Amino acid sequence: MKGTVGELGEFGLIRELTSRLTSTPAVRIGPGDDAAVVSAPDRRVVASTDILLEGRHFRRDWSTAYDVGRKAAAQNLADIAAMGAVPTALLLGLVVPAELPVTWPTELMDGLRDECQVAGAAVVGGDVVRGDTIMVSITALGDLRNHDPVTRGGAQPGDVVAYTGWLGWSAAGYAVLSRGFRSPRAFVEAHRRPEPPYHAGPAAAGLGATAMCDVSDGLIADLGHIAEASKVRIDLRSGLIDIPTQMNDIGQAVGVDPMQWVLTGGEDHAIVATFPPDVKLPARWKVIGEVLNPSALPQVTVDGAPWHAVGGWDHFGETE
Repeated sequence: MKGTVGELGEFGLIRELTSRLTSTPAVRIGPGDDAAVVSAPDRRVVASTDILLEGRHFRRDWSTAYDVGRKAAAQNLADIAAMGAVPTALLLGLVVPAELPVTWPTELMDGLRDECQVAGAAVVGGDVVRGDTIMVSITALGDLRNHDPVTRGGAQPGDVVAYTGWLGWSAAGYAVLSRGFRSPRAFVEAHRRPEPPYHAGPAAAGLGATAMCDVSDGLIADLGHIAEASKVRIDLRSGLIDIPTQMNDIGQAVGVDPMQWVLTGGEDHAIVATFPPDVKLPARWKVIGEVLNPSALPQVTVDGAPWHAVGGWDHFGETE
């Protein structure tokens, strides 16, 4: 499609975006009315929201609009799964400059739609506004399907800590892109389009997970949220954490210990959870630590000692 957003106009843009969408059985009323209607058989709705700002969360010279759409949907739908819920719907708030080519928001919508399909959800509505820079705001909804939510506050001393998904891949991809390279491609793509294990959240709830979250800000940072909410200490065992050969190669090339990416790199949206020690975990889950009684040490330690290297994402901090 040729032309700019300004030439197409607000309502023309909305028509073009909504024409690209698909639906699911959970959607009773989709885009086109004052509000969407999504079924909630559980009578409880799990909700999460997030914002991506151009220049802060994505760069158009690094990522296509389709990549940004996949990433925006993934990071929100992963939050739903990390509560033990099944994603059902997604709402989009989009701010774009009038001179932006129409192809950018339409490709963004294609990415949102396709990632929703992976998770079993659908885009059900939203809003578009003119602004000086691109901002993508997402609200995701989910259904607990008669299960209790798995919060951050239930970890107990004696539990094991396990994860499923990828750790450090996005951070390694960011390091590659920051140095002007585009390969190894698998790590660059992990930064552009994370692949959360959506199924693992509800499955973990069924296995008896006591606490859970997705790894968006870094493994130590996110486990720190669980430790704080649960009033426990979590100790990770570095020897249980596998680092791919290519990640080691990237680390050697850029002078970074790849364990730093694994422990503090965010945006992979792996699922990390604590389980009672007698739970038999499927092969997709990797045990990497244990929950201990609180102590004078930091709430998350590595091999029994504090991890002093800088890392973990804080939007208002000076480092990541």
